[in-house]
Amino acid sequence: MKTSTRTVRRDANSTGWKIDADICVVGAGIAGTSAALEAAALGRKVVLVDSMPALGGQAVNSIIGTFCGLFSNGPKRYQVTHGIADGILRDLGEKGALHYKEGPLTTVVLYDEVALARWIEQKILDAGITVVLGAVLRDVVREGRRLRELDVATRYGDVRVAANGFIDASGDAALTWLAGLDCQEPVTPVQGTQMVVLENLDETDLPTPAAFRERVEARAGAYGLERKDGLVFYFRGRNIGIVNMTHVETPLEPMAASKSALVGRNQADSAFQFLLGEYPHIYKNARIRSYGLPGIRQTRWIVGTQQLTSEEVISATKFPDAVARTSWPIELHDRAEGYEWKPFGDDHLHTVPLGSLLAKDADNLIAVGRCIDADATALSSVRVMGPCIAMGAAAAHSLDLADGGNVHEIDRAMLRERLYDNVERIDPPHLKN
Repeated sequence: MKTSTRTVRRDANSTGWKIDADICVVGAGIAGTSAALEAAALGRKVVLVDSMPALGGQAVNSIIGTFCGLFSNGPKRYQVTHGIADGILRDLGEKGALHYKEGPLTTVVLYDEVALARWIEQKILDAGITVVLGAVLRDVVREGRRLRELDVATRYGDVRVAANGFIDASGDAALTWLAGLDCQEPVTPVQGTQMVVLENLDETDLPTPAAFRERVEARAGAYGLERKDGLVFYFRGRNIGIVNMTHVETPLEPMAASKSALVGRNQADSAFQFLLGEYPHIYKNARIRSYGLPGIRQTRWIVGTQQLTSEEVISATKFPDAVARTSWPIELHDRAEGYEWKPFGDDHLHTVPLGSLLAKDADNLIAVGRCIDADATALSSVRVMGPCIAMGAAAAHSLDLADGGNVHEIDRAMLRERLYDNVERIDPPHLKN
């Protein structure tokens, strides 16, 4: 049977596509996903834009592999972030796609990145959210203190998105930057990580984390490893390991960023050679199942109406307009050979104030995730999965309360009531499943 064809030519006068929304979320990582799903549940028309051709951001595509900051510290630890975190823990847990790693202080939850990707995709589809993937930001139209629309380029043509409110979940404050608003960058660059997943491990005689770190520090030079620490998260019962042993620069200049991605994979290969050479009884049959995209920790973020400081994190400040809480340690990767790690005690919980999410010179823009205003040390403690989920939900509720008006003027007491589960709720002590 002959397939018929037709001849087409691009219309030189075409202006592309136009989408109208209540809320536009830029960035489909865990914070952006939380924001989009929460806004849709509030009955808002949501457009979710991401530069990747797939949802999930770093949680999926960089294979972060662990949910950090979801639980409080100590022997009576409990879950401090809810919202989509509840659905993820429930649904992936039922599929056996989670592993709870109980440390001396807190709980880290390992996850299967494929299962998480499918969870996010299905939830976004079910919520009726309009998705624009593979979309590179080109311009932002701003009138005074209000963002009006953004222009993106896709392989299928240009798209304009007009909305009443915008959420910058891009990770690099890309929306804020293109809108011509003030941003900040760390004076000392923060190192990223190239993650890899290994399979076919032998789990019978795994080293303790302390012993492993000592071996890395002593033997890293023999394998050309620049980073002199790191660890492997073991997904027990599956003979799988998630390797976090690299440090790579994460510049915002395109050619340098592209080169860093290649350098990161070379570092990951060297780390694998270290594991083969130092622990052959574990890794002799192992292979690299997948390389994630470069993992970025901190590059550029907004100037908000309030900056979260390291002193406030260390002193466990409880802000009256808190939108998220966590007990995750300070984890500042500001040098190639290692990082600063300062865990907190059993009763420690620090919070994130709404002001650190609000761009000081815009009335309808909220930043979430690693885009918020904090000093570099404070940000290193609140940019992990748990508080990012909470911040995403807070942004959706803030714009819903603003209802097209000024997000700086919303009723903060009402916002706190809505965010009760993520800022005040205390459950019975957590028991691993």
